[in-house]
Amino acid sequence: MLKRIPSAYVLLFYIIIVLGIASYFIPAGTFERQIDSSTGISYVVIDSYEEIEKNPVSIFDIFKAIPKGMMESSDIIIFVLIIGGCFGVIQATGTTDAFFGSLVRKYEGNEKMLIIIIMSVFSLAGGMLGTAEEALPFYPLMISLSLTIGYDKITGVAMLLLGTGAGFAAGFLNPFTTGISQHISELPLFSGIGLRIIAHIVFLSTSIIYVLMHTNKIDKGNKDNLREQDHFVDIKKMPDLNQRQKRVIVIVIILFVFMCAGIFKYQFQMLEIATTFFIMAIISGLIGGLKPGRISSEFVKGASHLAYGALIIGFARGVTVIMTDANIMDTIINTLSKAIEGFNPLASVIGMLFLHVILSVFISSGSGQAAATMPIMKTLADITGITRQSGVLAFQFGDGLTNIINPTSGYMIAALALADIEWKDWAKWFAPLYIIWLIEGIAILIISIIINYGPF
Repeated sequence: MLKRIPSAYVLLFYIIIVLGIASYFIPAGTFERQIDSSTGISYVVIDSYEEIEKNPVSIFDIFKAIPKGMMESSDIIIFVLIIGGCFGVIQATGTTDAFFGSLVRKYEGNEKMLIIIIMSVFSLAGGMLGTAEEALPFYPLMISLSLTIGYDKITGVAMLLLGTGAGFAAGFLNPFTTGISQHISELPLFSGIGLRIIAHIVFLSTSIIYVLMHTNKIDKGNKDNLREQDHFVDIKKMPDLNQRQKRVIVIVIILFVFMCAGIFKYQFQMLEIATTFFIMAIISGLIGGLKPGRISSEFVKGASHLAYGALIIGFARGVTVIMTDANIMDTIINTLSKAIEGFNPLASVIGMLFLHVILSVFISSGSGQAAATMPIMKTLADITGITRQSGVLAFQFGDGLTNIINPTSGYMIAALALADIEWKDWAKWFAPLYIIWLIEGIAILIISIIINYGPF
């Protein structure tokens, strides 16, 4: 079945072609828009839609939409690549491997606490850094750890996949989902963080309890019977943190504090945040003992690991380009708004959540999905009486929570492959927690409507 599902790039190109053809049949139209003088945000004037003269796109325009989309979203693409480069440099210093090696040895014999700490650390990485596929190098270590302390491969995978997944979905400082979707929705970057932190705690706590309940069912008496070939990494041979790596950790913490202060006190935007990550890469590399040439190569290597997610943003933006150039975006928005006319905001925001659940199967990249859908969703939120902030939250939950069970999610499938776990077995194990997550997400979205989650 998975082989019949096209890649996200191919699917997005198909969508662009279909919209290009549809521009000859869908009526062109536009809403009046007015700018809020206090915020500078452009809003749709309700009931102002009117049809205008058709402007169908040519075959050349269909192909032009992709490079044009990349140019229009160049700031976001560069932002993603710089963060990837920074991760690459920090990992090249050996700091991440040594940190987790030290952590494992420190809590040897206190397995439950170790699971809680590991899941919490990776959830922070997901929530603050948007960590997903970047965690793949750690799966062999966590699987080996799980087997060594008498648990199974699912436990090892779950520590990372559920930890990063819970943080990624809540995304209180996630640059790839929250940052991009708020940027497109014209919201202050990382505004509304309080409710997202609550969501983070809720998703993470539920995940930890679920994993610990699983470990309680495992017969730890089989610990001495583990086969040697089941161990991916010899935990005892993992290095300790040296002084250089400890200083790298200190630098990373200092610059994250600086970045958070900049965001909330000085209104840092993508440029300033990307600059902070760039500085982090250089200083971490030098302090970590890397020469300038090695820093450069590792930065490029790290950026290349996120090239798929970065470039797909341009493809997704191409969808918006076609609809805008053909003047059919407002027609589509008007049609969607009429379809849910009469729905109260609670029903509308829950509908948005499940729409993104479905879209995640086809566009598994969170940043790509944000680029493709948020131009429509922000306006649909305005029309249906939902704050744009709640619309962003519905996207985050629909995309982030589904990534952990979505069979087209590349990093999730890669993680299962590293553990030799079949997707159907993982899905069967994870499904109850996924349902719980969705219920929790709906509850948080309802709260967001009740409190008029803003600032707007």
